[in-house]
Amino acid sequence: MDYTDLARELLASMNQLRKKNMQKKITDSMHGEPIVLFYIAKCEGDVIPSEISNEMGISTARVAATLNSLESKGMITRKIDKNDRRRILVELTRAGQERVDEHGKKMLENMKGILDYLGEQDASEFVRILKRLADKPAEECNM
Repeated sequence: MDYTDLARELLASMNQLRKKNMQKKITDSMHGEPIVLFYIAKCEGDVIPSEISNEMGISTARVAATLNSLESKGMITRKIDKNDRRRILVELTRAGQERVDEHGKKMLENMKGILDYLGEQDASEFVRILKRLADKPAEECNM
């Protein structure tokens, strides 16, 4: 099958979403400070900045700037690793965990609203397709 027309239709729809800022709102919620906080929370303990950089595919300088901001807001603490004094360990504070919880609830409510708009059948199909794309190995994505 030639997917040219379907690809054009998809690109046009994505452009309409972009104009409504819907995609930006979703993307923004999964970048910057919130996603760094989510990663640290997911690790359930101390994390080193290079792990954050590697996991998220962002530069160590960007991670350092984000951690500086989070530390100044009381969301994280940094300490020297007692076993290897060259390493800095990062962990969430209570305020950081509360922000993770609040942001997670907000993201969940936003997604529930989108899925509710789609209806049960389309919502299930949408999630199925996204999972299929997410599970596809990166080298097969032709991007």
